[in-house]
Amino acid sequence: MAGLEQIEWHIAAQQVPYREALDQMEARNAAIERGEARELIWQLEHPPVYTAGTSAVASELLDPRFEVVEAGRGGRYTYHGPGQRVTYTLLDLRKRGKDVRRFVHSLEDWVVATLGGLGVQCWTVPERVGIWTKGPDGREAKIGAIGVRVRRWVTMHGFAVNLDPDLSHFTGIVPCGIDEFGVTSLADLGIALAPQAWDEALKAHAPAFLAALEQQDAS
Repeated sequence: MAGLEQIEWHIAAQQVPYREALDQMEARNAAIERGEARELIWQLEHPPVYTAGTSAVASELLDPRFEVVEAGRGGRYTYHGPGQRVTYTLLDLRKRGKDVRRFVHSLEDWVVATLGGLGVQCWTVPERVGIWTKGPDGREAKIGAIGVRVRRWVTMHGFAVNLDPDLSHFTGIVPCGIDEFGVTSLADLGIALAPQAWDEALKAHAPAFLAALEQQDAS
């Protein structure tokens, strides 16, 4: 089973336009499938953009003030922008158990554990996509979004966590099709965290994420 040391972990130094990132993911996904490239975990931020998943509903695009891109991932409309840390996971599930549901749940657990280690109690809700916590008003609010695609058992896309984005940018869409709950961030909760600190915390929890995928082969 390939461990973390065999995965390329890349942190982008500058914002990456979404279409450019999508093209790079498509190419890397195909190269991994052919055995010509290593698996990749890629951390980055995008300039402001709305992305539409395969289940996106046109009426949930309320104000297309930013570019709208068809993402090809699962899910509905999502916002990406500065202050939001995106992690793309390009992994070969042929090596890690061919179970997409297990992969998604392991991603969720990875985010929840990382945020928990930073003092943020959060959780998942089966009927609501994403990572949830209590906002400043005490109501449930989304702090992280998840959307993946699996092509020939190689994964693409991943998750995004709100460190300190402009939360007003989310009002141009119904985030992930859920309009009865708000969106929050670490900064909104009074936690100032540099992107580098988030990256390091996430990497510290990565072995447990990979181990969760390994357990699948033994079951």
